[in-house]
This record gives sequence, structure tokens and C-alpha cells, in this order.
Amino acid sequence: MRSDHRPSLPAAAVLAAVVLISAGGCSLLGLRHEEPPAPAPCPQPTATPEPYVLLRLNERRVYVVENDGRHPPEGYPVAIGQPKWPTPTGRFQINEMIENPDFLAFDFNNPKSRDRGRVPPGPNNPLGLRWIGFASAHGWQVGFHGTAKTSVLGQAVSHGCVRMANPDVVEVFNRVKIGTVVVVEE
Repeated sequence: MRSDHRPSLPAAAVLAAVVLISAGGCSLLGLRHEEPPAPAPCPQPTATPEPYVLLRLNERRVYVVENDGRHPPEGYPVAIGQPKWPTPTGRFQINEMIENPDFLAFDFNNPKSRDRGRVPPGPNNPLGLRWIGFASAHGWQVGFHGTAKTSVLGQAVSHGCVRMANPDVVEVFNRVKIGTVVVVEE
């Protein structure tokens, strides 16, 4: 007698197929599954150092140092504080910036005395075209400022401030901001 019954696969063969498929993943079936590649790390923006102002008293020059500071910047000639009222040394921050400042005249020997008057902005103003304040010394604010009397540049003649040619102080003014670090070295 003929039977239409087909023989079934032995249980051991089915079990072996299941083990092979689970051990090899879907690759035995041609359906290879891979984890998606990890995203490439985003390049971190390199922190560009903030510019800072470097005043070298012994050189009588000021520099605006930008980027990595490896390339020496072009400096500007300055006049600094005289021995009686030296320009303070150390690390400071710009705390005041004024275009076309006015000047309150006072007695430098007695800074708490009554003001002697105000000199408005203009060609006769001893602060020139710009004021960049960064320290307090001797009883008054000290800073970089312009001067029309460029013959004093390179000398120690001020009351602690740093005098610059008017075009130079305007250029520095445009390159710094409140909070910019000022380093004053001997």
C-alpha cells in the first residue's frame, strides 16, 4: 500500500538548524544585520583665545595679542608713569571705555581736593580721542588714552596712565572690549 504521508524531518535536524541560525544571526539567511555605525564625533570648536593687552614698561610699548600669541604683534609706542606715579604692574581688566572723553582737572598731589574744572572733548583735552580704563592707583583711575603730544612717547612722564598717539589708541579701542585682560609687565 502506498502512503501519501511524507516522512518528517527528525527532531535533531530541526534543533541543529535552530542552533545554527541563532548562533550565526540572520547571516545564514542572507539578511545580515549590523549595528548602525557610530556617528563620527563632531569636531569640537577650538576655543579661540580672547585677545589681551600686553604692556611692557621696559620697552615702553603696548601690544594687542590675538589668536595663539605665537606671532609677535606689532606694538605701539607709549609714555608711562613717572617714578613718583608709576604705572601699576600686574593683571587687570578693562573696566571703562569712552570715545571722546572729557577730563576733570584735579591736583595730582592731593587727589581728594576739589576738582579744578572740566576739559571738554577736543584738541586741548589731555585724554585725547579715547579712554580705556583698567586700574585704580594713586587715588585715581589709570588707563590708556590718546595724546596729541607724541614727543613724550617712549618716556616716563605721566601720572600712571599710558599715553598713546591718538590714531594708535583709536585702533586699540576698536580691538578690545570691557573685560579684556590687561597684563602690565616691568
